[in-house]
Amino acid sequence: MRLLITLLTGLFLLMLAAALASQLILNRAQHVAEQGKISLIESDRVAEAIKVKLLTEAASAQSLSEFSQSLLVGAVPADATAGNRVFLLLSKDGKIMGRVPTTVAADHSAIESVMGSGFVLDAEINDQKMTVTKLASGEDAYMALRDLTPFQGSLLTYQKAADVLTPWRGSVMQLSLLFGATMMVLVLLSTAFYWQASKASDADDMLTLATTRLDKALDGGQCGLWDWNLAEGHIFWSRSMFEILGLSPKGEFLSYGDVASRLHPEDSKLDVLIEDLLVGRRKTFDQEFRMRHDRGHWVWLRARAALEQGETENEPHLVGIVFDISLQKKLDKMNRDAEVRLKDAVENISEAFVLWDTESKLVLCNSKYQQFHSLPASVCQPGTTYSEVAAASKEPVVRQAVPAQVDDATGSRSMEVQLADGRWLQINERRTKDGGFVSVGTDITALKQQEERLMQSERNLMMTVRDLQKQRQLAEEQSQRLAELADKYASEKTRAEDANRSKSQFLANMSHELRTPLNAVIGFSEVMSQKLFGPLGSTKYDEYAADIGKSGQFLLDVINDILDMSKIEAGRVELEPSVVDLRAILDDVVSLLSPRAQAGKLELGLDFGEAPLFMADRRALKQVFINLVSNAVKFTPEGGSVTVKVRSHDEQVTVQIIDTGIGIPQRDIQKLGKPFEQVENQFTKSKGGSGLGLAISKSLVDLHGGSLRIQSQVGHGTMVTVVLPAKTMRMALSA
Repeated sequence: MRLLITLLTGLFLLMLAAALASQLILNRAQHVAEQGKISLIESDRVAEAIKVKLLTEAASAQSLSEFSQSLLVGAVPADATAGNRVFLLLSKDGKIMGRVPTTVAADHSAIESVMGSGFVLDAEINDQKMTVTKLASGEDAYMALRDLTPFQGSLLTYQKAADVLTPWRGSVMQLSLLFGATMMVLVLLSTAFYWQASKASDADDMLTLATTRLDKALDGGQCGLWDWNLAEGHIFWSRSMFEILGLSPKGEFLSYGDVASRLHPEDSKLDVLIEDLLVGRRKTFDQEFRMRHDRGHWVWLRARAALEQGETENEPHLVGIVFDISLQKKLDKMNRDAEVRLKDAVENISEAFVLWDTESKLVLCNSKYQQFHSLPASVCQPGTTYSEVAAASKEPVVRQAVPAQVDDATGSRSMEVQLADGRWLQINERRTKDGGFVSVGTDITALKQQEERLMQSERNLMMTVRDLQKQRQLAEEQSQRLAELADKYASEKTRAEDANRSKSQFLANMSHELRTPLNAVIGFSEVMSQKLFGPLGSTKYDEYAADIGKSGQFLLDVINDILDMSKIEAGRVELEPSVVDLRAILDDVVSLLSPRAQAGKLELGLDFGEAPLFMADRRALKQVFINLVSNAVKFTPEGGSVTVKVRSHDEQVTVQIIDTGIGIPQRDIQKLGKPFEQVENQFTKSKGGSGLGLAISKSLVDLHGGSLRIQSQVGHGTMVTVVLPAKTMRMALSA
């Protein structure tokens, strides 16, 4: 038994060592390939940037003798030199005209001083992969050569093999330490079991203790172990995996169905990835996915595993470790959101804002800073040096400047300048804790103008005080006069009100006095027109009798309007509300005025939508709509139309009288509704009337608590809207 345990331990360590070695070899090849791709991408970026700069800044240049070190420095991004990556700008004869970093070679030195003698044979221009070569120092390196056609020169990018493999060696060291620790634990356990076979219970306790410590280590690292038997479809999970998902352990194995049921619908591609591993399309398994926690939320996991052979040839296992990266994902999202909010806040502030890092490179600026210095968008990118921004900026013309105030303790500076266009700016600069600095430019034109106004106001105030002293005596005299005028105004107002009441009473009395003879005139004219006592003897008498009747009726209508208006002004009109049917009232009005509309060759119609019964004075409403529809018929030319439209909405009844008549100018609409007011134009001059119909209608609608509005356009017609309020309807509903 002891030999078996020792043998199994040795085999396990050998398998683990083989797996780790295989994984490290695969990782090394993958790492070298990834670094090569990055170098190729950076080389292409820099080459394209150089071509663009040459085309835009030196279109006539055809040789590298016209290039400069600053051209290459401007074309190489800050992150392109990561991993000690070197960029050399070569002339057609192999001279180094530019280098980044500047410590790798001397100016105008031959390429052989950096690259080995085999460089000419190894170099392939514009190759799609990195070429392995040796440097002049004898070190291995990976290089890429890019042609700068149509310009006579090339760009050489290389990276030492030692620098390429530095991150991989760190991984090797970490895995070696982990393997050594694991091997030490297993050796210790095996030794303890070998030498203490007689103490099996103690060995079991030690194994339990070691397992507990391993679980605690996995728990503390928010990770878990898993072993997926692809042939049988069950997965071994460590206890920490159950705790990550909030599950109660139900043995050490789970079926693939249990795992698949908890995968996020967008991440359920494990079977496809496993298939790629089995057929050799993938070499490693490193995947991020989400699984549903027992409480319902999603947990982000990152699984790294390797495909291992099981006990039999047809029993492959996927063995690996799973990390809980939910917190990392949350922090990444918080960082992204915070960055977006910061950029949005900086962009939307009213000041010009710019932030520089410790190396005087641009970190962040807003569009107002860009506009203030007339900067192109190309230099407003993060990482642009201060010198490049200064070279591309156009400083505004300063009319005058207030000396800067410097705080030596904080390293801050504040100054005010007035631009040529009259604006005032306050520029505040302050050092940040990391050695950079931030600059904020605030438009204080309004404050300066306010300051100037305050100074002018102070001068005016002094002058005003002197004027007030002079006018104080005059004001006292005027106050005495105003008191006398106020007494006179009150007296005249009382007299005017009495005169108005007398006028209304007089008109009412005169209307009654005039009705009696007018009734006689109208009656006798009708007797004469109907020839009740025989013929009059001449046809002219018939015409005269008809004219007398019409004139008398017109005069009687005018007197009735005056009487109604007088009653309204005198406050003697009392409504007699009752439950009314608006449709019945409007049917009577349309029937009454249809003959007049037909005589004028007009189309008179009623569009009745919906209106409930409500409390109102039936006679008053009928008079209102007769006046309004009659006016519409009167002022609509032949061939036109008059429509009465009724709608009910939000406990309000709306009646609209819409015509296609001559219309009313906007300046005259406000006159309508006042007693004896008429709108005069070439059409209405031929129409008679007292001008009281609309005023009476508006007054009666107001007495009902409603409103009357007029909308019109000359040549297109008029729309009069009568709105009866909700309280009128509630009276009917409660009744």
